[in-house]
Amino acid sequence: MEKIKRFFSEQDHFARHTGIELLRVEPGKAWASLQIAPCHLNGAKTVHGGAILTLADFAFAVASNSHGNLAMGINTSTSFLRAATQGTLYAAAEEISINRKLSSYQVRITDQEDNLIALFQGTAYRKTESIIPSESL
Repeated sequence: MEKIKRFFSEQDHFARHTGIELLRVEPGKAWASLQIAPCHLNGAKTVHGGAILTLADFAFAVASNSHGNLAMGINTSTSFLRAATQGTLYAAAEEISINRKLSSYQVRITDQEDNLIALFQGTAYRKTESIIPSESL
């Protein structure tokens, strides 16, 4: 799990650029956070849906790749349930089902008070190649 965590922490430049921090990885699970900054707010002064979606998608990516095989998202859906304006957002991704080619995940986005901000569901296509280059193993 440490190699998967290091891979995503170092190689996902967009997540790093947006301020997302990978907190923990387990097989089929991932936890990440985002400290809300002014750059994450939209014109209504609430966290932009794209920032919430990016946090959820990152946790989904880590969880779906946590088994070591490259997994690519093929379908996602997000429901925004409550506005967030400050503090920290947390993403908790959990594997719902997995087989040889497909896996499904649910990601809960909450704020620092554990209020549910959004629900994300994603399906990943599982490839046979490793997520970590062989020279890094």
